[in-house]
Amino acid sequence: MTGATEAPTSYVVTDIEADGPDPGRHSMLSFGSAAVDGAGRVLGEFTANLRPLPGGEQDPGTMAWWRSEPEAWRETTRDPQDPAAVMTGFADWVRSLPGLPVFVAHPLTFDGLWIDWYLQRFVGCRLFRRPRSPGLCHAGGLDLQSMVKVATGRHYRHCERVHYPAEWLGGHDHSHRAIDDARGYAHLLTLLLNGRIGSGD
Repeated sequence: MTGATEAPTSYVVTDIEADGPDPGRHSMLSFGSAAVDGAGRVLGEFTANLRPLPGGEQDPGTMAWWRSEPEAWRETTRDPQDPAAVMTGFADWVRSLPGLPVFVAHPLTFDGLWIDWYLQRFVGCRLFRRPRSPGLCHAGGLDLQSMVKVATGRHYRHCERVHYPAEWLGGHDHSHRAIDDARGYAHLLTLLLNGRIGSGD
């Protein structure tokens, strides 16, 4: 199949915020997704704050960090919504995007784990394809840190946001407001997909 006949791809670049590291034990408080095509055109956005899980715990270390980010905490916990309604709305939104939906995160193993757990719990579907289960998004998703490693040849420990030039995030402040962070990572993805970050960076 040639590129001219392939279905377009919708890259669902997602960032989540939580009150601890472990889905189910802790709660996802907020997430934001910026959907872009390969050229970086914005196809849509989805963001919501979620009510904590009944009986969920707060991780002390995570909460100590949140106390150092009071503005981000206010944004992350403002007007929380029912998780079932949020995740159903998210699944419907992803399905409405054109072409093939591909989940993207930085790192995939953290943000993808949370979204997958919440989809299973509240929607009854998986984020990624499994045997006999199609999944909401195609295949296993894209890990932005790994993409930076391949594009630049950097040592993997330098494939972290704190080591990136500001222009890689397109002027989007990494504020820990989930949609802001997702927009910055969507810009980074666009640069990588179009060969605008290379071994000299």
